[in-house]
Amino acid sequence: MIQATISRNATGQVTAFKLTGHADSGAYGQDIVCAAVSVLAISTINGIEQVAHLQPVVQSDETNGGLLIADFTKLDLANQQLQTLLASFALGLNDVAANYGDYIKVREQTR
Repeated sequence: MIQATISRNATGQVTAFKLTGHADSGAYGQDIVCAAVSVLAISTINGIEQVAHLQPVVQSDETNGGLLIADFTKLDLANQQLQTLLASFALGLNDVAANYGDYIKVREQTR
């Protein structure tokens, strides 16, 4: 199961997200939950870098997969493009969880 955590500050701005685990909703290459979460996460990071021109701190397990941590705390959290991209990511992730709750859990925390 994928465990997703979206961290927010006291004003509700997304400050980080963490994805761990594997969906295991299908055979390798056929796992639509894994594909959906991966596309959302990678597209969001790419958008932050290429559209908002910001460089988040990103940590991933390139060998085994199943880990992606993106930290935005060193960025201008008031940047509207950043928060719009992150809001879209959170909406998409929660939509995947609403439809495939056996394979992904999303939790939000305030830091």
